[in-house]
Amino acid sequence: MSARPKASQIGPKPPFWRDPAKRALIFQALLVAAVVAALLYIIGNTQDNLSARGITTGFGFLNNTAGFGIVQSLVDYSSQSTYGRTFLVGLLNTLLVGGLGVLAATIIGFIVGIARLSPNWLIARLANAYIEIFRNIPLLLQIFFWYFAVLRAMPSARDSLAFGEVIFLNVRGLYLPEPLFESGFGLIPLAFGVAIAASIALLVWNKRRHEATGQRIPAGWISLALILGLPLLVLVATGVPVTWDVPELRGFNFRGGITVIPEFLALWLALSIYTASYIAEIVRSGIQAISHGQTEAAQALSLPQGLVLRLVIIPQAMRVIIPPLTSQYLNLIKNSSLATAIGYPDLVSVFAGTTLNQTGQAIEVIAMTMAVYLSISLSVSLFMNWYNARMALVER
Repeated sequence: MSARPKASQIGPKPPFWRDPAKRALIFQALLVAAVVAALLYIIGNTQDNLSARGITTGFGFLNNTAGFGIVQSLVDYSSQSTYGRTFLVGLLNTLLVGGLGVLAATIIGFIVGIARLSPNWLIARLANAYIEIFRNIPLLLQIFFWYFAVLRAMPSARDSLAFGEVIFLNVRGLYLPEPLFESGFGLIPLAFGVAIAASIALLVWNKRRHEATGQRIPAGWISLALILGLPLLVLVATGVPVTWDVPELRGFNFRGGITVIPEFLALWLALSIYTASYIAEIVRSGIQAISHGQTEAAQALSLPQGLVLRLVIIPQAMRVIIPPLTSQYLNLIKNSSLATAIGYPDLVSVFAGTTLNQTGQAIEVIAMTMAVYLSISLSVSLFMNWYNARMALVER
């Protein structure tokens, strides 16, 4: 049998413009050059327009006095603070509503998702009704509902709804007692940290012991008792070094305590309830993705239904739940920018809104705002990807 001829023996080598690999490189290089040229044109055109309008670029405006107030601030702020301070205030307010929203949406979503699969007809139908109602109403309308139809319809300060004469709810917000810490209170956070560290060590030891011997202790309840009991014992031992500033009605409004503005309540409720309807469906689908044989095997061991769910079903379902759950967390954080519709002072409202209008530094303000949301989203994604890797099955 004769040898197969080489490519060089078949015919002359084709020119480079007919070589698919080289032609692809040429087209890619031309595309990159076109993109770079377009970006340079946009940057040059932007600089020319800014110069023609007398608008300076840079971040020096962050040191200028803001001159406007903000109704909610987690740090010290006044109208004499700088624009850089408004950025910090807006960022903290965004992180506050986003963090509490993720926590509440997760709890509600898991409860509703599990209830959706309940053998009780009424509970399952109520969970299904919750999902279908809140998932199919636009989020902005839900924000308006909680703000205008519920919270703005509350009674005036003089006719506030009182809960134990220490908590008051009216049209101006929710008023809570504020703790005032005295000397010696620093030992209580220290005891709380020690209790958490001891609880983590106990859970790790209990897990290793269970894997080695098959025996386990109620480490969860012991950890809970430790976390609650140790700080309480230290609190009593130090003579309860804390007093409470209870809100009091003075004139036409309450003074003292902690004020939760209605804009925050409306946004938090809407974000939590809306996102929880999607998380509930994710939880339901994750549980149903687990083989029914797992449940039957656990029941054959006479395990209570609660243990079957907590120790068998949920740990396996989490491998299916975590990836789409990450997307819902990211959606909730980004949807918090709808706060501008009701005046909640988040980053978009305070910094990309009022600060931008007063300074005219559109490029810098928008770039900083986009960078913040990008950083938050990437941080959440990295954490959830790490947690997903920890929950994934490890091949042996």
